[in-house]
Amino acid sequence: MREESFQLAYEEAGSGIPLILLHGNGEDRSYFRHQIKDLQDIRHVYALDTRGHGQSPRGTAPFNLDQFARDLEEFMDQNGIKQADLLGFSDGANIALLFALKHPDRVTKLILAGGNLDPEGMNPKDLQEIQEEYKTATGFQKELLSLMVNEPHIRPEELKKLTMPVLVTAGSEDVVLAEHTRLMAEAMPDSRLVILPGSHWNAAESPEAFNRMVRAFLED
Repeated sequence: MREESFQLAYEEAGSGIPLILLHGNGEDRSYFRHQIKDLQDIRHVYALDTRGHGQSPRGTAPFNLDQFARDLEEFMDQNGIKQADLLGFSDGANIALLFALKHPDRVTKLILAGGNLDPEGMNPKDLQEIQEEYKTATGFQKELLSLMVNEPHIRPEELKKLTMPVLVTAGSEDVVLAEHTRLMAEAMPDSRLVILPGSHWNAAESPEAFNRMVRAFLED
């Protein structure tokens, strides 16, 4: 059953081509505060709070990545956005990827930062820690952890249909395995791969280098 009048919380800045920012698990749009500030001169930036995160309601729909991709579609429809550049980080990258696979005509450029095709794309030690925490978690925390323990499940061959320009990026010390990040990049026809020094969270920890990379891709 479709929810009535479900709306995601967001902030916007700038003008021109829409750029939608999608944060990671358990975060909110403030993760992208440096990107909102630095990219608004070249894009109309929309930074969203994913369902159940930040100021967005949990709602009654299923709490999974497919639903989040549907929420993104609804957000774009509500705001009259026919096409947009997408920048997703971690779970946000997975949402962006699922959306692009379902609606490739609505994505002009795609930036996937620290995303993964399946849970096994993560460092085994990190995945094991999340799995152990998941076993004893309850309520909303269990829902959050489920997004990483049980999702996503995207086959590399599915990525061949993504013909828009794609930037795949991760940190040199990322929780996503380097070979998995390379696999993602190699599976898409028009992609480039950039590994930045630092951790999974380099957009927040090294915003100047991250934004320089993003800007070069968007302005190319």
